[in-house]
Amino acid sequence: MTQNWGMTIPFYDRSLSKAQDLIAELPALGYTDVWSAEVNGTDGFVPLALAAQWAPQARLGSAIVPVSTRGPGLLAMSAATLADLAPGRFVLGIGASSPAIVERWNAGTFAKPYARTRDTLRFLKRALAGEKVSEAYETFEVKGFKLERAPKTPPKIVLAALRPRMLRLAAEEADGAITNWLAPADVQKVRAEIGPDTELIARLFVCVDEDTERVRETARWMLASYLTVPVYAAFHDWLGRGEVLRPMHEAWAAGDRQAALKAIPDEVVDDLIVHGDAATCRARIKEYVANGLDTPVLAPLPGATPIDQAVRELAPEA
Repeated sequence: MTQNWGMTIPFYDRSLSKAQDLIAELPALGYTDVWSAEVNGTDGFVPLALAAQWAPQARLGSAIVPVSTRGPGLLAMSAATLADLAPGRFVLGIGASSPAIVERWNAGTFAKPYARTRDTLRFLKRALAGEKVSEAYETFEVKGFKLERAPKTPPKIVLAALRPRMLRLAAEEADGAITNWLAPADVQKVRAEIGPDTELIARLFVCVDEDTERVRETARWMLASYLTVPVYAAFHDWLGRGEVLRPMHEAWAAGDRQAALKAIPDEVVDDLIVHGDAATCRARIKEYVANGLDTPVLAPLPGATPIDQAVRELAPEA
């Protein structure tokens, strides 16, 4: 059984400025890891910089920082700063992200996502080791970049990976793989692509609420907004849900959001969202672990149980 049990910060019900006490409590509850996210809320680094001070025992990770919304040098500087604040405790999670985040929100270019992620990984490994990098990669060129102060302990780098090619890159050249929106039964298929020795990390959305219909109603909005993104659609097609999700995709493409929500079967919601009372949720999380997940990273959703109570009740030592 894994010794890792992670928590996503900040929490859904409060800003980062209001989260210090609960973040500081996490290690005592048994949480080993604190992982940030970066979509359109907080950025991926500042919460970890604060958590480095608020929860000095925890491992810190970004899940994930896009490789196309910052330049390679800036990514290296941010990672080096976190590695200095939390020596040996920071894990840099990077990934391709999506066209919406990269292009529509950040005026970047979402092109060759696999190659851009691979090239960024290779650059970061050299830069964070203190090398001076001058290299023409497939997707960008760096001329003479060298960190002013390279970290004494370079951070591990893990990749957001949803399908075989990226999963294999994570196993062959990075220190682990991060995945998302999968069921316990899906873990073995993902694990088969990376082998037994590569760390597998997954964010799990958890709602401590025994009102199944209420949870499903809320969860359908989340699922539709994610699973209609092309990379997630392809992921679930690979996992074998292509046909069962086809009606949702067709309704969404036609602009009928309500029909798309109704088209998501209950069993898909129950597969991808952990819900029920706290004991049921913890047991479900352990199913992921039993199937090969090394690091579950919980993301408690609003429900009948307040977030701070859910965080405490979902702890491995609860």
